[in-house]
Amino acid sequence: MAEERQQPRRDDRPKRDGGRPPRRDDRDRDRDRDRDRPRQELNVEIDLAKLCSDSLYLDNQAHVLVTRLHDMDSGTRSQLRRLYSAVRRACRAPEAERQHQFVMFRARLAYTIARHSLRSLDPLEKLLLQVTRKNELPAYERFRDLFEAIIAYNE
Repeated sequence: MAEERQQPRRDDRPKRDGGRPPRRDDRDRDRDRDRDRPRQELNVEIDLAKLCSDSLYLDNQAHVLVTRLHDMDSGTRSQLRRLYSAVRRACRAPEAERQHQFVMFRARLAYTIARHSLRSLDPLEKLLLQVTRKNELPAYERFRDLFEAIIAYNE
């Protein structure tokens, strides 16, 4: 007599998870990495008057922002270069248009920060608000210099 093979019913089959942990995506890994990493000081304030008068202060603030960018965010060089290009265009705008250009740049910066979770650039946005309120060419130029230093140190 031939042995008959019996197919196990679905109810009798073992569960298919195989003992594997649930699949993790990149966000879970990033969250775990960020939890283990010591948090940097989030309240970095950049003093506009000191920025305009002290080149070493500008250099130090650029270093701080780039370090925060590397530690906290995943901002790309091309994102920063696009923003810097917009700053340069705004600085070259005629005097009557300059403040409007920087106000629009601030909106663009806020969108980029929110869209790409670049929380390390929040102090830059706050500084830009001070610069546009002051509405003086030297302040705009120092903001451009700070952004240029950030680009240079980020490379």
